Amino acid sequence: MAVDTQVPSEGVKIEKSSFVNNAFMRVARYTAVRLLTLFVTVVVGIYLTINIANMGGYVDEIMKASIRENVTQKILANPANKNMDTETRKGLIVKSIALEEKKMGLDTPVAVRNFRYLSNALVLKLGRALNMSSDHGSREVRLIILERMPATLLLMGTSQLFLFFTSIFFALALSRHYGSFMDKLVITLSPTSAAPPWFYGIFFILIFAAIFKILPFGGIVDAPPPDNVAEYGFSVLKHIILPGSSLVISSFFLSIYNWRTFFLIYSSEDYVEMAKAKGLPPKDIERQYILRPTLPTIITSFAFVLISLWTGAIITETVFLWPGLGRTLYTAVGLYDTPVIIGSTIISAYLLAITVFLLDFIYALVDPRVKVGSGN
Repeated sequence: MAVDTQVPSEGVKIEKSSFVNNAFMRVARYTAVRLLTLFVTVVVGIYLTINIANMGGYVDEIMKASIRENVTQKILANPANKNMDTETRKGLIVKSIALEEKKMGLDTPVAVRNFRYLSNALVLKLGRALNMSSDHGSREVRLIILERMPATLLLMGTSQLFLFFTSIFFALALSRHYGSFMDKLVITLSPTSAAPPWFYGIFFILIFAAIFKILPFGGIVDAPPPDNVAEYGFSVLKHIILPGSSLVISSFFLSIYNWRTFFLIYSSEDYVEMAKAKGLPPKDIERQYILRPTLPTIITSFAFVLISLWTGAIITETVFLWPGLGRTLYTAVGLYDTPVIIGSTIISAYLLAITVFLLDFIYALVDPRVKVGSGN
């Protein structure tokens, strides 16, 4: 009897070990394939960005023309070169232009330089900006981004996180009172989100800055900045009200409407009706049977909100003269500053790839129906 009972026990152990090994191999295989796929996607996206930022070599022609014009005017305006004969002066101009083009890397073919940009960008060697500089005068793209990042995180963090959590809160409240006056009011006001944030920004500037003169037109702090920490913080708070409000108002009602509709769909499921029939408290039903099944979608939305904090609001920051990454990217596009454009893009691409990779595992943690690498 002892032998008979021991054999099934060993069989169970072998079966469990085999199951664990299969699960580990499945997850490892999925992780490797997923990482490779995301890496290829990032490489392709960055390379396309480089080509678009360089306009297929058209930016090089613009830069070469600018170099020729600047060098020629500089040499012709130099009194020391007035006594030179025409051929000598022309040779000096040609030589100086060639040196400037070599200094800017324009003597290298476009395709070669694009791949060089790509290899450097993938290891976060962002290089030096062509026409822009940081507040301290440095042209390193890394420093330019780092100096602009806090302003963008402050503006986007306060507005987008406030928008996200308040939208879910009000959407849950509306899903409990379907068809009420507030529910109909939100539905009526949801088309107001068709207007972009900068439209509301201009409207707010006209009212609160130009007419009532109670809030500043733009910037992040008064000029000159206050020396006192409390006064400095109050000044920043005063300056963030208009751009932050424009970002929130432009999406507020539509965001509530979307989440409210989403929660209503789950509220009508059979298991929710069953829970109501059992007499469970509304808060328990909402937490266990509505919010829990929607966690993957909520987490996904929150993850992409976090990514948007780093990208900034390009036109809104420009309208309010907000010294963030959005305005920096807008300026870089206008100045054809390819390294700055690539630097901003590579950071967003890496953040997006990492987020997409981690979300698959987070789904498996919050939803037992999801298995990593199962193909379901």
